[in-house]
Amino acid sequence: ECLLWNQRVLEERSEDRFCFVPAHVVRRTDVSMAERDVCAHALDPAHGNADELALEQLIEALRCLPGVGPKSAQRMALHLLERDRDGGRHLSTILAEAMERIGRCNRCRNLTEQELCRICANPQRDAALLCVVESPSDVLAIEHATGYQGHYFVLMGRLSPLDGIGPADLGLDELGQRLADAPPREMIVATNPTVEGEATAYYLQRMAQQQGIAISRIAHGVPLGGELEFTDQSTIAHAFSSRQAVES
Repeated sequence: ECLLWNQRVLEERSEDRFCFVPAHVVRRTDVSMAERDVCAHALDPAHGNADELALEQLIEALRCLPGVGPKSAQRMALHLLERDRDGGRHLSTILAEAMERIGRCNRCRNLTEQELCRICANPQRDAALLCVVESPSDVLAIEHATGYQGHYFVLMGRLSPLDGIGPADLGLDELGQRLADAPPREMIVATNPTVEGEATAYYLQRMAQQQGIAISRIAHGVPLGGELEFTDQSTIAHAFSSRQAVES
């Protein structure tokens, strides 16, 4: 019983992994067990370069970030490996700590390391005002751009039956309990003006009405400094339907 070992066979079975065996016919008994193990390991399709595997895993892991595609992830990975390994180690440490330490506020569901976020724990904030937003980034935007001094409730999303996101996924049962236990003077709905955002706003409106709470919706329309000529039709239509009287 013979086994043919030559470079052509190796090239057919493995693209760039070679097992250097004399290119002649030898009997199986003439090949040591160690030689057979080495060649089988080299010819195994599942066997790959450990460095290449780690690099591929790093690139694939970076693709979990929003807006990062294969090319962007590859550039990030190569930059960390080629020019900033200390930065990469620091990033991995901070990410691991953040994933373990950052949770949700027990009252508003915003991101925090404590049981209550700094806004809910601040006694100077007006508890009679409650602003409902879709995400923590919306809280940051309102805090940086306005002088709002009330409290928040973060939905962590918006109603989307097609995606399987219902009221329970947004913590609306928690919001309902909060409205019943400590009803605010006004609930401000600050969801995005999308189809899902508008559906969520309508649901919130019904919840507030059941508790007899005044509800308001943030204004939408032509942006400050914008021109009607370059504004899309739906924005103009919304601005016209939501127009306000001018006080004399």
